[in-house]
Amino acid sequence: MEAAVTQMKTDIPTATPSENKTAWAFAIATFFGAGYGKPGPGTWGSVAAMLLWAAFAWGVHPAPQTLFFALLAGIAISIAVGVPAATIAARESDRKDPQFVVVDEVAGQWIALLGCPIDWRHMLICLVLFRLFDMTKPPPVRQLENLPEGWGIVFDDVAAGLYAWGIAALLRIWF
Repeated sequence: MEAAVTQMKTDIPTATPSENKTAWAFAIATFFGAGYGKPGPGTWGSVAAMLLWAAFAWGVHPAPQTLFFALLAGIAISIAVGVPAATIAARESDRKDPQFVVVDEVAGQWIALLGCPIDWRHMLICLVLFRLFDMTKPPPVRQLENLPEGWGIVFDDVAAGLYAWGIAALLRIWF
């Protein structure tokens, strides 16, 4: 009898983790693969977000108000779609906050870029400030990680982005 049960267990096909991935969630969560960059997937996600913003700004040449509202729309979409995508990716990878999930960095980086002049100097300031606040997680940024699943994954970076935005706005007074 035990041999029959063992044989039945081996006949049942087992799915590999890659087969169980929800494709849309991993595409969004990794920001279309940027989260697989090494080393520092969070930095790759932030750089990808900044370059996408720069490509739009330099390629389309929108009015400042149009750029601002387009960025707000991007932030809203990255949060609204990023929270469920991050939740699914975390669950399917059996990790609380997987490093390859970078949609949170995208939202935070775009927040840091709100009102930023379209030049490399200011863009790099926003990038460095966001990465600094994302890595150091000053209060209450770290506490936001305790929110459930994708909410905690995304909203700590939203808060880091707000810190970076505030400091970058102050620095623009002098630079």
